[in-house]
Amino acid sequence: MLISKKPAYFIIASLLAIMPLFSFANDTLTANQHAQKTEITEHSTTVEPKESLSEEDKKVEERAEFIQHHLLDSYDFHLFSTGEGEHANHVSFPLPVILVDGGLQVFMSSAFHHGEHVAEANGNYYKLFHNKIYKTDAEGTISLDEHEHPTNVQPLDLSITKNVFMILLVSLLMFWLFRSAAKSYKKNNGIPTGVGRFFEPIIVFVRDEIAIPNIGEKNYKKYMSHLLTVFFFIWFMNMFGLTPLGVNVTNNIAVTAALAILTYVITTVTANKSYWGHIFWMPGVPPLMKIVLAPIELLGTLIKPFSLTVRLYANMLAGHVVLMSIIAMMYTFNNMVGSSLSFVLAFALSILEILVAALQAYIFTMLTALYFGAANEEHHHEEVAHH
Repeated sequence: MLISKKPAYFIIASLLAIMPLFSFANDTLTANQHAQKTEITEHSTTVEPKESLSEEDKKVEERAEFIQHHLLDSYDFHLFSTGEGEHANHVSFPLPVILVDGGLQVFMSSAFHHGEHVAEANGNYYKLFHNKIYKTDAEGTISLDEHEHPTNVQPLDLSITKNVFMILLVSLLMFWLFRSAAKSYKKNNGIPTGVGRFFEPIIVFVRDEIAIPNIGEKNYKKYMSHLLTVFFFIWFMNMFGLTPLGVNVTNNIAVTAALAILTYVITTVTANKSYWGHIFWMPGVPPLMKIVLAPIELLGTLIKPFSLTVRLYANMLAGHVVLMSIIAMMYTFNNMVGSSLSFVLAFALSILEILVAALQAYIFTMLTALYFGAANEEHHHEEVAHH
């Protein structure tokens, strides 16, 4: 008996779509946020006291801060919470904290107890404040200046944060997947088996629809490893960003900037003479205009990685903010009609985010291939005789 695969695909897509909803099951702030809010109120005269806000305003403020907190990197994986307010119990997966402060200071993030306690390492005390680690005393004193900025010493932080952990995890996952696919090719005389069957059409698509049309048959092979790595890295990271773990690596501008800078370095190093000739001494243009256009063209090469950085960062950040805001509306309406409509809208947007995850990987890889192609393009100019 044959069973259609379409219902299975729909079930898988539906499960992926509703996964982000589970990360918002707890509508209260984490203990770290409560501790930070208390400290800010104690040290600042510009923040409106919590007691002066109405109950509804408090909830709105907490939801807004929860969204901001969810988008930031952290030193642990917050899984779920039980209870509310100061009596809430938070279950999380700690990560190693690595600080350079008179030597290497290594301890687990659980020592902070979600920002409530001071961590001690080799006689030094550290406090987690606004998602950053500061050196303090045994009481955890955080001194603020007139602009409400901490004046405590901030040690060099080399910790394995949530984003760093996911980057390492995805890197190992990609290495294992494609090593397994390569072995299956070799073992079965070029016929993929297992995981290779799923990834082969995607690899062929990147080669035939992205690399060859934009770079050319002559030069595309030397860039394929980078294009495939960038495509699958961004795609996998975007998909992990839709899970309840709250992993938002690609909406971290430092990560997208690193990917864009790598593309810029490869483009610059592998560019041919014709590419540089068009930048510094554009052919077919009067000499005076060449001098004027050279710095403009050089600036254009720097704008390309900037546009790559902002495009990926802004699209992924906007998608998460909109999705979380719609989910927060379910708590704001707090009735059958409003909450149901918000849930349906969040579900539809979650499905759209699954498509956006692959689309953003495609766009970044396509633009990268375009830059590589421009750097290797051969220009043939005819000499024009002026009489």
